[in-house]
Amino acid sequence: MNTSATALDIHKILALLPHRYPILLVDRVLELEPRRRIKALKNVSINEPYFSGHFPQRPVMPGVLIIEALAQAAALLTFCGSKQVSEQSLYYLAGIDKARFKRPVAPGDTLILNVHHERTRREIWKFSASAEVEGTVAAQAELMCTARPAEQDRG
Repeated sequence: MNTSATALDIHKILALLPHRYPILLVDRVLELEPRRRIKALKNVSINEPYFSGHFPQRPVMPGVLIIEALAQAAALLTFCGSKQVSEQSLYYLAGIDKARFKRPVAPGDTLILNVHHERTRREIWKFSASAEVEGTVAAQAELMCTARPAEQDRG
């Protein structure tokens, strides 16, 4: 799908991503420059299912879910800027490098997801990504992602 939209609401996000509750981790796209960068947000609520066990005495968003939120933002950036990816494609996280977690993310935080496209080689997209809370980096990583036709993964 190719679009030059600068923002996406939850309805457009649901149309582009196959994820649904409880794993949909992008609530809104604030800024989008196709093939270049995306700025999205995730409102972190105490109602998230993982908080009951991580951790009951001090709820903290698991780092792996912050990385997943960044990967979903990267998927939206790819789906909105690539003619090679169709709406029937499944988008996979293929690698994570240099992941660092700098501050806990807690209920009530707004996670700002910043993802920049670095390069594409052989159907692998590489991104630099960071998640911020109130202007402070909570997590950062280099992500590698790929898209495959959904029917290719059966069997």
